[in-house]
Amino acid sequence: MYKKIISKFSLASVVLIFVGSMSIYGADAICYNCPPQWADWASQLKMIKKHLGYDIPHDNKNSGQTLSQLLAEKNSPVADVAYYGVSFGIQAGQKGVVEAYKPRHFDEIPDGLKDPQGKWFTIHSGTLGFFVNVDALEGAPVPQSWSDLLKPMYKGMIGYLDPSSAFVGYAGAVAVNRAMGGSLNNFDPGINYFKKLSKNKPIVPKQTSYARVLSGEIPILFDYDFNAYRGKYKDKANVVFVIPQEGTVVVPYVMSLVKNSPNPAKGKSILDFIMSDDGQKVWANAFLRPIRASAMSSEAASKFLPASDYARSKPLDYAKMAAVQNSFKERYLNEVR
Repeated sequence: MYKKIISKFSLASVVLIFVGSMSIYGADAICYNCPPQWADWASQLKMIKKHLGYDIPHDNKNSGQTLSQLLAEKNSPVADVAYYGVSFGIQAGQKGVVEAYKPRHFDEIPDGLKDPQGKWFTIHSGTLGFFVNVDALEGAPVPQSWSDLLKPMYKGMIGYLDPSSAFVGYAGAVAVNRAMGGSLNNFDPGINYFKKLSKNKPIVPKQTSYARVLSGEIPILFDYDFNAYRGKYKDKANVVFVIPQEGTVVVPYVMSLVKNSPNPAKGKSILDFIMSDDGQKVWANAFLRPIRASAMSSEAASKFLPASDYARSKPLDYAKMAAVQNSFKERYLNEVR
């Protein structure tokens, strides 16, 4: 009888019940996609606890899983706030699972990096490149370009997050596509690149793989500068960050207030805090670029690669990036994976 009852629940329902139980047993609010190993959410959640008194459990979803969960729970939301790559934030606003809220300092966010109504807004950004464990290269040189990664010497050494699910994976696909001569209207160069890269047997996880780079399991990962700097300066690993010679992209990460959330007042307080001086400094100290530039100390800025390297990283039409994401996903799944 018990098995029959359980079988009636969809996977989304089971997850909803599980996450809902977290809110009953100790959690004051729920943030989707705030994993401790990514962007130093561990420190941010501790700061929220210190300043607001809220206990928020870690959540290891990626951006795509977060949007899927919000859609599955649309009629009975569990989360209060959500964090994701910009294209998923734009889609969340379009699909009606988040509501407009303008946190403190909203006016300091440049146009193009926020929804005018506040359905999503940038909290920090990162530059995509190669997060490289030098010791794990087994004597091979540190790659300097997207083209380098196609060389046989890097077979079995390269990783990238699944671009059909994780936002950083999609951002990497957009970056390499543009570097190879493509555009948001033409993903042929990027698809062809991934086909060629498949000969080097890349590792394609769905979740953040910071620890797998430090361990040497994935010697070269398409990832953001802030993860590489964290590995170098905080975990003292022999890692480097490389901005490919052909160029790359600057990518915003955004947050939203979930529509009809269980704790809207707490959700708003959390978003206000993340945009405050104290909240923004957490990102700066984790080697991200906070959306409020005043939060970046000279000490933190000194840890970054020179400005001449960052000149190869460019912004995008992020609304267009969101609009073409599903069509790229279908092509990747049909032609590459």
